Amino acid sequence: MRLREPAPGKINLCLFLGPLRADGRHELVTVYESVSLADELVISDGAVDEVLAPGVEGPNLVADALAGLRRLGWQAPPLRVEIEKRIPVAAGMGGGSADAAALLRVAPRLAPVSADGVAGLAAQLGADVPAQLSPGVALGTGAGEVVSVRPALAEHALVIVPQAIGVSTAEVYREADRLGLPRPADELSALSERVGAALGPGVRFPDELVVNDLQPASVALAPAISPLLETLLQAGADAALVCGSGPTVAGIVWGQDAGGRAEALARELDGGGFTAWAATPVSSPAPH
Repeated sequence: MRLREPAPGKINLCLFLGPLRADGRHELVTVYESVSLADELVISDGAVDEVLAPGVEGPNLVADALAGLRRLGWQAPPLRVEIEKRIPVAAGMGGGSADAAALLRVAPRLAPVSADGVAGLAAQLGADVPAQLSPGVALGTGAGEVVSVRPALAEHALVIVPQAIGVSTAEVYREADRLGLPRPADELSALSERVGAALGPGVRFPDELVVNDLQPASVALAPAISPLLETLLQAGADAALVCGSGPTVAGIVWGQDAGGRAEALARELDGGGFTAWAATPVSSPAPH
C-alpha cells in the first residue's frame, strides 16, 4: 500500500483578535483559505507506526494524530508516513496542522473511524487543524477551531513571501497582549457577523476586512515584515498581510488575470532578492 496525500498550507484572509479566555487562548474571528503551496504525505505499510519529516525538528503533529487515532481504536496496519515539506516551517501557514489534517483525511480510507472522533481529535491537536480537514474557505471562531465551511470566493491568486526567520506563535500572542491588541467581546461579535455575511459564493472578500490583528505584534518581533508589506503593495498586490502569526507575508491579487499577475509579481520579487511563490486557492484535494 502506498498513498500520496497533499497537505495544502493556509493563509488567513482576516484574523480578528478577541479577549483572552480562561483556557489561555484568545477568541478569534478568522477566515482560513487553503493554498496550492502544499506539503505531501507519502503513506505506506510499516513495521511499526513511524513518521519521518526530514529537516523538521521537535514534536510532530502527524505523530500526535497517528497516536490519537490509535487511542480511538483505529485498526489500520502499522504505517510509515513520510512528509515532503514545501510549506515553510514556523511561518504562520499552518504546515504542521496541514500535515496532521491530511493524515486524518486519509484515516477513514484505511480503516473505519467515526467522523465525530476524527473531528474531536482535530480540535485537540490544534486550532488550525479542523479548518484544514476539508481544504478550501472556512470561517473560524472560538479559538479558531469552530469551523464553518464556506464556498469559493471570486477568482484570485496569491504571492507568498517567506522570511528567513521563524517567529513563535506563543511569543506573537504575548506581544499582542502587551500591545493591547485584543478587541472587546462585543466588537468581535459584530465583526463575526460582518465577516460571515461577506463570504458569499464567487464574491470578492472586502478589502476593509483584510485585516490581521496579530500583524503589529509580528512586526514588533520581526521588523523586516513591514517594508515587505509595502513592497508587495507597491508592486501591484491589491492587499497584503501577515499569514497567521507570521512571519510569512501574502499578497492578494483579484480578477480574471490574477494568476498571471501573481506569477509576474513573484518573479519581480525574486529579482529583487526575495524568495516568492505564486499560489492559487485550493479546495479538498482528490485522493491519490
